[in-house]
Amino acid sequence: MLTRVACRILSPKIITASCITFLLYGCTSSTPQPPGINKAICWNQLNGWQQDSFKEALPALFSQCPKLSKKTPEWNNICSAAKSLTSSSDEELRRFIEDNFTPHNIIGTAGVNEGLITGYYEPTLKGSLEPSHQYNYPLYQTPKDMLIIKLDSRFKELKGKRVRGRTVGNTVIPYYTRAEIDQENSPLKGEELLWVDDPDAAFFLHIQGSGRVQLKDGSMVGVGYANQNGHPYVAIGKKLIETGALTRKEVSLDTINQWLKENPGKAQALKNQNPSYVFFTMRHDLEFGPRGSLNVPLTPERSAAVDRKIIPLGTPLWVSTTLPGTEEPYQRLVFAQDTGGAINGPVRADMFFGRGSRAEKLAGEMKQKGSIYALLPKPANKKTQTNCQ
Repeated sequence: MLTRVACRILSPKIITASCITFLLYGCTSSTPQPPGINKAICWNQLNGWQQDSFKEALPALFSQCPKLSKKTPEWNNICSAAKSLTSSSDEELRRFIEDNFTPHNIIGTAGVNEGLITGYYEPTLKGSLEPSHQYNYPLYQTPKDMLIIKLDSRFKELKGKRVRGRTVGNTVIPYYTRAEIDQENSPLKGEELLWVDDPDAAFFLHIQGSGRVQLKDGSMVGVGYANQNGHPYVAIGKKLIETGALTRKEVSLDTINQWLKENPGKAQALKNQNPSYVFFTMRHDLEFGPRGSLNVPLTPERSAAVDRKIIPLGTPLWVSTTLPGTEEPYQRLVFAQDTGGAINGPVRADMFFGRGSRAEKLAGEMKQKGSIYALLPKPANKKTQTNCQ
């Protein structure tokens, strides 16, 4: 980057495009805004802020209040005051948010506030509590031999990373990969939680993180994320793009699933390129959504997964993007209540769409550009927005 000094030493006969820019704007240096939650802005800078139905966001707020109210005085005050909001109008709710929070820009690594917004949902699979010829693809619980390694107090580079391992003799080595787990003689035999009838559906369940399984007698059980094998998530859609099997525009949950069905001999090899493997636990509170990383039930279209290293869980967010296909504006108040292996970076969110055909379609197609704004609680003694017109 050219500085004031660099502009001085250039010959008058050699004027670069960069120096022209500096000549036009005073030839002064400027520091780009750092990535992450940045400066405070005004509410009128949030596109669509006046149009949202804030009543729809109340369940997500209420679900996290028991946890967040214990963390800071600000959240305790907000949650106490929110108890009286159940019969409030959208305008009253909007005013409540404006009185108690301040919107902040979230800047990406390239210095801009635009990033990727995707989606996920709660699928329904068919399964059995016992294996059979039809139901022979296992979902595993957290293996008893898997070590959860916490060394970040000694090695700072491990902070925030999921380090998993197993012992061979007196040596700790990385835990099994997907290829090792899904082989015919799986090392996890005996750790099955239940069995399903479709290996591809099981694979996508790992990506979604939770779901429902309809048993042979018609009853329904829930399965939720319990743990992960410590290996990084690799998107197989990206692998299909790299090989030319699909274009970037074509990639969606449906097209990837179709490719797997049409190429059964290559399907497992492709899935093995994603070494990440998810382990599940049973959940029986099916009247609520699955629980995210904040350990509260997720609210359809009002909960989102984020990178918790950048955005603290529980943070209210304003998401401004579009819907796939129609490019219709999709702007709403959501809450950071989950995380995901592929959700990394500042301007990155994965919207939880719930369950059903609409949720599946949106989750499968959502890969939109968008902006995210963090709504941070105001100090308890500062309840009005200042310096805004």
